[in-house]
Amino acid sequence: MNIVIRTSALVLGLAVSASAQDAGSVVHGTVKKMDAAAKTAVVSTAKGTEEVVQFTDKTVVHGTAAGSKDAFHGLKEGTEVVVYTTGTGAKKTAVEVANLGKDGLKAAEVTVSKVDAGGKKVVVKTADGAEQTFDMTASAAAEAGKATAAGAEKAGKATLYYSEGGGKKVVHLFKKM
Repeated sequence: MNIVIRTSALVLGLAVSASAQDAGSVVHGTVKKMDAAAKTAVVSTAKGTEEVVQFTDKTVVHGTAAGSKDAFHGLKEGTEVVVYTTGTGAKKTAVEVANLGKDGLKAAEVTVSKVDAGGKKVVVKTADGAEQTFDMTASAAAEAGKATAAGAEKAGKATLYYSEGGGKKVVHLFKKM
């Protein structure tokens, strides 16, 4: 019995520790500086802060030329980005990056009809009144879920940053207006 309690406490402690390390955030700003040797980028935010994020081989970048082999997957200094990170403080790792620059993802201002964050889908009405369904990445679905909980469906307006491919439109950033 004592071993079961100690093992349970250890597993719980590891789970809490892993959860704290995986705590993530969203950084929105402009790439100010890139260090290829360290695989880091400095992102300057609208609030005037600078965030340093680490890129890895697993970092996914949306809205850049396919097949870019550099550490930053084709991103350049001066590009507007949204970075989904894990970690905290100076130890932020870029998990997913959305290029919002002129050569990046497409943007659409829409009226939200329905958000299915669990199913990673959003149904919207476009400016011409047409109804469209978009798929969402896990990060976008999480943001849409938070925005919906905060009343996005009541306000109804959002900007979707998306890519197109294989007959699908995939939202990488859901931004409540």
